[in-house]
Amino acid sequence: MLNLNASLGNLTYVFLCTILVFLMTPGLALFYGGLERRKNSLTIMLKVFLSIGIVGVLWIFGGFSLVFGKDIGGVIGNPAQFFAFHNLLFDINHMYGMHIPFILFFLYQLMFAIITLPLMTGATAGRLTVGGWIKFLIVWMILVYFPVAHWIWGGGFLQKLGFVDFAGGTVIHISSAFSGLAAILYLGKRIEHDKENQKPSNMGLVGIGAGLLLFGWFGFNAGGTLGANDKAAIIIANTAVAAIVAMVVWTIIAYFHDGHHFSFVEPLVGAVAGLATITPASGYVTPVAAMLIGLLAAIVCYICVKLADKFKWDDALDVWGVHGMGGMLGTILIGVLADPVVNGVHAGVHQLLIQIMGAVLVAVYAMILTWIILFVLDKIGHIRTTAEQQREGLDKTLLHETYSEDE
Repeated sequence: MLNLNASLGNLTYVFLCTILVFLMTPGLALFYGGLERRKNSLTIMLKVFLSIGIVGVLWIFGGFSLVFGKDIGGVIGNPAQFFAFHNLLFDINHMYGMHIPFILFFLYQLMFAIITLPLMTGATAGRLTVGGWIKFLIVWMILVYFPVAHWIWGGGFLQKLGFVDFAGGTVIHISSAFSGLAAILYLGKRIEHDKENQKPSNMGLVGIGAGLLLFGWFGFNAGGTLGANDKAAIIIANTAVAAIVAMVVWTIIAYFHDGHHFSFVEPLVGAVAGLATITPASGYVTPVAAMLIGLLAAIVCYICVKLADKFKWDDALDVWGVHGMGGMLGTILIGVLADPVVNGVHAGVHQLLIQIMGAVLVAVYAMILTWIILFVLDKIGHIRTTAEQQREGLDKTLLHETYSEDE
């Protein structure tokens, strides 16, 4: 028999965390829309918003089952087990939240699924048509996200080996950002690739979007406890500390590297780097370790962003350097900094090797599958934007709309 008070308290807590994570998707749309060129701003925001509906339908009709259904060979879940809300209504699943309705867990995890691939839109900005993006989104979710999430969170082979990822550094950040890198290499550069002179089209949108992302990230990380408890308090502290330290360190690095002047965008990107890096480790480390993670996040992610520029990868919005390498770093640091007092996971050589193996495996798998998906879709249909569309702007040529009436 469940404790009714604990049940209601935990239900309220996870309900709020679910809303916080949902807010991150509109936040990401505004963040990317403000960073992108004005003539493409609506298009990139549309791609992000479309994921809410498309991924939601996939999640209802088999996606949730593929992730959290009964394990089949360590690779995937039973697709029929929870198909179209079967076995979900009014049930409590003791494996996934003893004190909350199972359907609330379904909704909480849906928010993670929704925001994952939209992260990649920042890497491929300007190069995929809306229709091409929709096709890619559907196939990628089925072949990449659902299996990877099952491997790590749904009882798959990586979870059985002892690999851990508390809130999505590997499941979300590595999978989407390394897919973005593969897409960059496959699709090539934009016609107007000039990142040095590409200025954000709307700093106001960038600020609002970043604010929503920072706000929502507390639900993103701390909601993984599936209950209002002392562990959630530690995770919230870890999340805040990593973002704070990364923001300050990134700002300092950018100030001295970019000609001794401040930038509105750089502190926001630094905070996001810290958040992406603490995400997988947030439920396994102490706030002291979170400070170190924030410091390393700023240094490593900043270097990776500059390396991508040096390699001339057209990563329009620095997705690989910030989210991909941030997620990779945070996942690996679990093996170095995890404190068993927090969540029972011990740092050590064994855990470190498991973390490295799992993170690299997912990165390679995501890149290979992304390349194959894009290759097949490219051969059987029209998914790329044309040079003329890129020059004139995707909003006008694809949507027949503009950001404002005076354009």
